[in-house]
Amino acid sequence: MSAQTAPTRVPHDGRALPGTLRTGLRRTWVEMVSFLRERDAVVFILAYPLIMMAIFATVFGQEDQGNAAGSVPFTQYFLPGMVATGVMLTSFQNLAISIAVERDDGTLKRLRATPLPATSYFLGKIGQVLIAVTVQTAALLLLAATVFDVPMPSTASAWWTFTWVFVLGTATGSVLGVAFSSVPRSGKSASAVVTPVVLVLQFISGVFFAFFALPSWMQQVASVFPLKWLAQGMRSVFLPAEAEALEVGGSWQHGATAAVLVAWLVVGLVVGVRTFRWRRRDDG
Repeated sequence: MSAQTAPTRVPHDGRALPGTLRTGLRRTWVEMVSFLRERDAVVFILAYPLIMMAIFATVFGQEDQGNAAGSVPFTQYFLPGMVATGVMLTSFQNLAISIAVERDDGTLKRLRATPLPATSYFLGKIGQVLIAVTVQTAALLLLAATVFDVPMPSTASAWWTFTWVFVLGTATGSVLGVAFSSVPRSGKSASAVVTPVVLVLQFISGVFFAFFALPSWMQQVASVFPLKWLAQGMRSVFLPAEAEALEVGGSWQHGATAAVLVAWLVVGLVVGVRTFRWRRRDDG
């Protein structure tokens, strides 16, 4: 049935339901309130990058990261990786775990039985992620600038690069989180399945260590996944121009960054559409 001829769902009181976008915005509020009630998740997801930034910057703040091509203060080099991993935690890990839990406890099944459009449900999830990751990143940049004297970008082009890398990285992480939520067999096992994936990617993607110092085989493996490119895109924003020589390819590779993130976004959409489940495996 075409969109023009499809009947409008009407509740029992005769009023037409609000549109998909409006319902999605309302769902965003519901998702945000639910997220904030999970205090342990809020602390781990939102505060984790700030805590790691404070610890590493305090311990290694006087050291430089570099080679014969040049060097960058540790705190300045470390900040882009923390921004990138914050995006990945708040989007991919948060959604992969929370959706798996909602599927396991029957929340998804109940929502599917309501007039709530599926699109509005996913818009609510993405809206919650966007709000959370924006607050998290703003707090992280404020901490870096005021406490550890990390210089912030001073040009419009740098902030434009930050914007598109940030938005594209958040979208990619969110879509992949939705798709990956079908992997855990239950809500209880979700953290055990999802968290190690994120941890491994953090260690091989230049988040905790300088990417140019990692073994070449590890660099090649990391280059397949989006976190490496998200971190590299953020380094192009927060590091000086001469630090470009520290990259493995000798350049910031913005084109490759966009291409890899878009490719994973498409993969996540295709896999998510084909594999997403509203019920547990043992529930038909």
